[in-house]
Amino acid sequence: MKKDIRVWFSKTGSARFISHLDIMRCMTRAVRRAHLPLWYTQGFNSRVYMTFALPLSLGVSGLRESMDLRLEEEMAGQEIADRMNRVLPPDIHILEVTEPKMKPGEIEFAAYQVQIPSQDSQKLADDISSLFAREPLPVEKKSKHGVLTLDLHPELDRTKVTAEKNAVHIDTVLPAGSNFNISPTLLISCIKTYLKVEQPAQIVRTGLYNAAMQPFA
Repeated sequence: MKKDIRVWFSKTGSARFISHLDIMRCMTRAVRRAHLPLWYTQGFNSRVYMTFALPLSLGVSGLRESMDLRLEEEMAGQEIADRMNRVLPPDIHILEVTEPKMKPGEIEFAAYQVQIPSQDSQKLADDISSLFAREPLPVEKKSKHGVLTLDLHPELDRTKVTAEKNAVHIDTVLPAGSNFNISPTLLISCIKTYLKVEQPAQIVRTGLYNAAMQPFA
């Protein structure tokens, strides 16, 4: 009996520099080495059935990413997690295994935390807050159709900027999914363009949500 499962994992530390293609290869090797009862796609080039809800951009950490698998038979979620964690590299960790409740196509938003180092964090936080309040706030967004000019301001209504010791912290929820997507790197690019801030930022995706802001499950 085929069984669909959703594997939740974190991708942090040096693993944030692993591309999505390499993550797919890494996970394919891991599920095989874990000897899971995998279901393979049918056809001439049979492969492990594996889909990711919303791939992370290179350099972005993820605290709760998901990967769907199909098994040939039932297996306890904790057993799957334990087997995979024994063979996965450091900084990629299986959190839990559940049954899929939502389809990846239902994802409409993603939450991020952005950290920008600064010796004068209060001034930079004030400058960023003033920048994000500009209306309109045109930025250039690269797409497969070329470079588009986008007004970023309407997409920042769920964004909060705070000053911390030696850093500015930005909590933001941005459109995500297959229909319309705003990468947090666009915020960083906006800050660099308007405020001439060149400090490297750390970006962490903390969760995915549907249109009603329910956590992707």
